[in-house]
Amino acid sequence: MTRRALILLEGHGSIGLQYVKAARRLGLHPITLSTDPTQYDYFATEAIEVIQVDTENLDALIRECSRVRATYGIAGITGFSGADELVYAAVGKLCRHFDLPGPNPDSIERCCDKFTQRQLLAQAGVPMPAYRLAANATDVESSAAEIGLPVVVKPAIGSGSSGVRLCRNLDELAEHTTHLLGGKHIWRSSPRILVEEFAQGPFFGAHIMGNQVIGIDTADFGPPPHFVFRHLTCPAPLTVDEHRLIADVSLSCLAALGLGWGPTTVELRWTTRGPVVIEVNPRVPGGTSPGLVQAACGVDLITEHIKLVIGNEWDLRRRHSHIAAAQCLNADRDGIFDWIDGHSRAAAVPGIAEVKLYIKSKAPIVRKGDHRDRVGHVIAASPSRAQTEAILQHAVDLISWSITPFSTVDGQEQSLGNKFSAPTQSEPNKR
Repeated sequence: MTRRALILLEGHGSIGLQYVKAARRLGLHPITLSTDPTQYDYFATEAIEVIQVDTENLDALIRECSRVRATYGIAGITGFSGADELVYAAVGKLCRHFDLPGPNPDSIERCCDKFTQRQLLAQAGVPMPAYRLAANATDVESSAAEIGLPVVVKPAIGSGSSGVRLCRNLDELAEHTTHLLGGKHIWRSSPRILVEEFAQGPFFGAHIMGNQVIGIDTADFGPPPHFVFRHLTCPAPLTVDEHRLIADVSLSCLAALGLGWGPTTVELRWTTRGPVVIEVNPRVPGGTSPGLVQAACGVDLITEHIKLVIGNEWDLRRRHSHIAAAQCLNADRDGIFDWIDGHSRAAAVPGIAEVKLYIKSKAPIVRKGDHRDRVGHVIAASPSRAQTEAILQHAVDLISWSITPFSTVDGQEQSLGNKFSAPTQSEPNKR
């Protein structure tokens, strides 16, 4: 019998290995296509079959998948956005070419362009912050003046909060505009900047599979002006009416954007107007979300996604109802990540569902004010919120790490990243 392969486009620092392991549990042989395989450590440690190919070149991807098909039966194709959001749109195009289940590539492309996404949502009457599109510094300044400070300024295409900043005054606006347009931010096409009203209020994330809301979490962030997750809870403490309203608004986004196949995450803020949509992402989110949802209700988003990809029937039934909480371990300084200790003891604490580290010792850390500032995370779950928080706090307190700051030639410390600090809530990192 021909072995069945799952093709994965690119890898992912926090959930890529989970996809590989889930595929193997389902009896599949994972094969990754990647532009630069060296950027993902787990390729080598897990002995994953990798094919180096330009994942932005659809014809090259079709050729490599055709070669794979000469040896294996291709059960399905999926992947991750990686450095380029549109890689996931290429997944949809490949699925269509090989007549496999997959997302609508046109819908993915529209969704990945945040300005186009905003336009489609606005046409459908979905509540959103005020927004403008800018191409240069003059446009950014005039857009901010029209909307009114504070504003959120971000690239129209991107992920992981890269290049996203809250600008509270004209100096911050000018500084971040210079950062985006002055060569520090990598643009794959002409610069297109989204300037948005800062929707103030609690943050919520609705995790959807198909047209079913699996869970709604809430989160807080490290210090402004960046948006780096620090602590998340699932399910969010909502009334029945609040939950229904967030779910209804989230599902209306799917209809507006032509989504509804596979996983989607809708990010919202609850403002004085009620829930307003910040962003719609048509994929399983990275970081804490898959583990948090699974700890809360028992649904494995990654495994169920793969089942859909290979044409199997998924099972979205809740196995239990717990309160799950995640603490992100965020670097508080730039430097060399010397060591981390206590994570094994933390994982052994009763009620801890997951302890995950993203980087290895001796790795350089240059904080960017986005997902790359994260060292790892801890997830706890129990029947009550108070118990879950106590378990989580105890586990996080067991973890310590050391970061040696970068130094200049004359021995003076220097910071190569943003002036940003997002330690865990109990300040566990000892130096």
